[in-house]
Amino acid sequence: MKIARVHATPLNLPVSVGHGGRTKTTSLSLCLVDIETDDGRIGTGMTAITEEEAVAAIVNEVAAHHLKGLDPLNHEQVWERLYWLLTPRGQSGYASHAIAAIDLALWDLKGQALGQPCWKLLGGARAQVPVYATFGFAFYDRDELAQAARDWVGRGFSRLKMTVGHHGLARRDEPRPLDTLIAEDVQRIRAVREAVGPDVQIYIDANCSLDYFHALSLARRVEAYDIAFFEEPVTQNDIPNLAKLRAKTAIPLAAGQNEGHASRFRDMLVAQAVDVVQPNACITGGFTQCARIAGMAAAFNTRFANGGAWPHHNMHLHAGLANGSLVEYHSVAVECCKQVFDGLPEPQAGVLDLPQAPGLGFAPNRERLRELAKRPGSRGAGKA
Repeated sequence: MKIARVHATPLNLPVSVGHGGRTKTTSLSLCLVDIETDDGRIGTGMTAITEEEAVAAIVNEVAAHHLKGLDPLNHEQVWERLYWLLTPRGQSGYASHAIAAIDLALWDLKGQALGQPCWKLLGGARAQVPVYATFGFAFYDRDELAQAARDWVGRGFSRLKMTVGHHGLARRDEPRPLDTLIAEDVQRIRAVREAVGPDVQIYIDANCSLDYFHALSLARRVEAYDIAFFEEPVTQNDIPNLAKLRAKTAIPLAAGQNEGHASRFRDMLVAQAVDVVQPNACITGGFTQCARIAGMAAAFNTRFANGGAWPHHNMHLHAGLANGSLVEYHSVAVECCKQVFDGLPEPQAGVLDLPQAPGLGFAPNRERLRELAKRPGSRGAGKA
């Protein structure tokens, strides 16, 4: 079995986010990668939270020409070749996204060829994974946010994540003072905690939008609300600032969903900068590199979880590995995936059951995909 064709399809998908009478229409970009073998099998991977046009160009115009004729089961060989092709001097960014999508397609193929689901090939540690629901977006007012939280709990979720910081540093020129933003965040977190009671876990995510000073201020002011972890609290996942912040707050810190190199996770772990490392299979170099990062986390006795959405890919990683744990059920990302894929499992009582079908256990609907691919690209606006 040899690789005969590699092709990427950039997608900019419309999605409506809302609760009750409040709805926001936005878009989110994905890039799908199909790898076809000479015996007719097709494996499909994907990446997201990036410029889909740029990743598709990397795959179609560069990587594809170097993969034809290789054995798709040799994922370590392919990963190494892609690394030296796309990141020979330590670059990350789009290259990491492209490698992730290709790697996931190879694992999908491997599962099909061997008749096993990816999570079993990764180790088969468990047949289901717990999820947390990302529901709390900036466009909700406090009352809407509290009601949405109650409704997600009513759907069986006992772990909820909401955003904070709201792109504060990125929008300083508006101006939007960071102290005003975090003061409102304190009230929003309080509203959610009062809405759901003490037994529901609440996670907060600043999406790298705060500086150290304001992240520390926010953390100290919300410690009383029993926050399960504070994700990406500081800009650039600045490791010295993460380490300082961790030393000064009782709230566990999490980071890593958009990192491209395993060495960044090594540096976080050595610096004792985080309590939870969060590589994302669709961004951080696919299952191949994420498994290496999970091994480092195990050696440091540090929790390994999923951040950055795309639960139906990341569930295989966390079901496969012994130290796998939480998977993010990001409501916007899930709605996008439902437009593309058939056969996606739904969580029950806050848990996702892993498929028994070979490979990823779900596949694109090719008819819908052809129509979605006709939409114009996002031109940088597809990260919601």
